[in-house]
Amino acid sequence: MKSLAERYQADLLGVLSCYDRMIITGTLPGACYAGGMTRFLNSRRIKIFDYTKLFADPLRERLRQHVHGLADAQGVSIEHVNKPHIRKEDLIVKVIEQRGKHPGLVHILSAMEACPAYKPWHDKNTHKTFLRSIPGKCLHYYFYLIDEEVGLCYLRVATWCPFRLQFYCNGHTWLENKLITNGIGYAMADNAFIRIDDFASAQSLSDQLKPDDLHRILDRYAKMCCPVQDEFQQQYHWSLMQTEYATDMVFRSDTVLQPLFEDISRQAVIAVKAEQVSAFLGKKITPQLAQELGSRLSTRIEGTCIKHHMGSASVKVYDKFKRVLRIETTTNDVSFFKHHRKVEHRDGTSTRKLAPLKKSIYSIIDLREILLGCNNRYLEFLASLNDYSNGRRALQQLTKTKTNHGARVRGFNFFDENEQDLLRAIQRPEFNIHGLRRADLKKHLPVVSNEKLSRYLKRLRILGLIKRVAKTYRYYLTRIGRSAIATCEKLTEFTIVKTLAIA
Repeated sequence: MKSLAERYQADLLGVLSCYDRMIITGTLPGACYAGGMTRFLNSRRIKIFDYTKLFADPLRERLRQHVHGLADAQGVSIEHVNKPHIRKEDLIVKVIEQRGKHPGLVHILSAMEACPAYKPWHDKNTHKTFLRSIPGKCLHYYFYLIDEEVGLCYLRVATWCPFRLQFYCNGHTWLENKLITNGIGYAMADNAFIRIDDFASAQSLSDQLKPDDLHRILDRYAKMCCPVQDEFQQQYHWSLMQTEYATDMVFRSDTVLQPLFEDISRQAVIAVKAEQVSAFLGKKITPQLAQELGSRLSTRIEGTCIKHHMGSASVKVYDKFKRVLRIETTTNDVSFFKHHRKVEHRDGTSTRKLAPLKKSIYSIIDLREILLGCNNRYLEFLASLNDYSNGRRALQQLTKTKTNHGARVRGFNFFDENEQDLLRAIQRPEFNIHGLRRADLKKHLPVVSNEKLSRYLKRLRILGLIKRVAKTYRYYLTRIGRSAIATCEKLTEFTIVKTLAIA
């Protein structure tokens, strides 16, 4: 089965995969939790109940004075935003239209927003005094900057201890600066490239985003905008809060993309089941699963969006400006994904095992490969939805009798209930990752004997629908097998059953 990129190669300018939206949080390791702050105050011989008056209030005032001094020195104003309907991005766009896009501090916004806080507490049972975590609200400053490397970004600074930071940047604007530096021509609409003179070089540059470079930029702006970290004699620890990784198929015109997206979006809404959503994201559904799965169709100003979500992660497809088909995987918790890495245990030993991805910014390289895999699996699914010609050929191969070493091998009858159950079982999403054995099929076909299952597997292998892993009894669906079964099921559910119901 051809991929979408291969099928529409003549109509494509190119394909680009790149980080999109990235939100990173900065925390002070010794102050980001109540116990650590309690120990810090004790080391400074500050009484717990003097925390607000002798420690937190002076630091807040010092930070506010620094921000006003920085604004005066840079020649920018501080604008307070107190209306929920006002979009900060719209305010910044107006400022940039007046000042231009040269690097530097663009504008400072302030807003009263929620933040973590601490409250002194005395436990009458243990007779210990300490700080407790409570929800709070304080003034936040948004420093909007145009950086020479990452482009337009912002740093959000809380004025109340523990002074949590939040940094936003976009991988497409970072790549835009790389293209300019390397003299590669391009054209952009919003945060999407609608033309790049050399897509291969652009992809190579996109893959060069390194955590060390990002760490250097984050430390520089933290020192510039939040000097109170010197009080703790610590550097900020940077963690991934939200990341988006996009794969863009850039079409030459909207004449091809518009009817294509209308077709695949209509089918995707109907055809995607919970098992497939989990498979897109590299997961499998288990009885212990407590995460919500679902799909949603929504209409944006830019176009129509189909989103499939599972817990804190989602994969979606939408068109931008009728020129770009974007497949995007988003996660609000990178530890949702697992990979093989070194795991250090409390007893000092370490092993290499499958473990959740670390939230540190140094996981962006591994995360890129994981999110790209999610995009590719969803692209493969979309290609099977729209590949009618290949599906018909695969259907013929599935049902036509074949001769093997003089013996006739009967094709499959998709209208036979037993064989329907078999074909649906072998296309279960978990088998795409781990393959299948006769024992695995037995769980889903308990009434079928082991001998009959063996004959079924042999027929599937001879007909070319599955392939065997060398020196094992494990099988995988071939591309043509996956396409054939999907076509059979679609014809049955969406055509024959509907027609008979009307009759």
